[in-house]
Amino acid sequence: MGPGVPPMPVHIELLAVGEMDQPALRRAAEEYARRLSRYARVSQRRVPGEPIPARRSQREINRVLESEGRRLLEALDPGAYAVALDRRGRSLTSEEVAEWLNQRLVAGDSRLAFLIGGPLGLAAPVLERARERWSLSHLTFPHQMVPVILLEQLYRAFRILRGEPYHY
Repeated sequence: MGPGVPPMPVHIELLAVGEMDQPALRRAAEEYARRLSRYARVSQRRVPGEPIPARRSQREINRVLESEGRRLLEALDPGAYAVALDRRGRSLTSEEVAEWLNQRLVAGDSRLAFLIGGPLGLAAPVLERARERWSLSHLTFPHQMVPVILLEQLYRAFRILRGEPYHY
């Protein structure tokens, strides 16, 4: 995809657990979604998170993950190419994200869904449903930061593919 070549119509959806209650992060995510909307239809949907008990047993952790995972899978478009954000996933450079995006567009994957778990991560059924797993970093980020980082990287990927200037 070179400069001046319009991308095929694509819908990018972020499906996340829990509300984004930090105004600065919400504004940053909205800003990158706005920028990205020049290249793709963008939506962000949230499913309710479960309260996490202060003293959590493995049984409680599994219960929370299962409940949140069920909500994510119910919200996920069955035809979407799903990518789970997972600390054990594959790490990519910005250029590799751009190449991945180009491959998805060439393959005709017009619905891309990115699955973002709550503080405890994602349930096994969600990870199994995903076609791929990505890790944004070896660092641990608050889960509310993930949409901002992801949207910025997708915006950067489109800029790279279109040969448009960006800080890279």
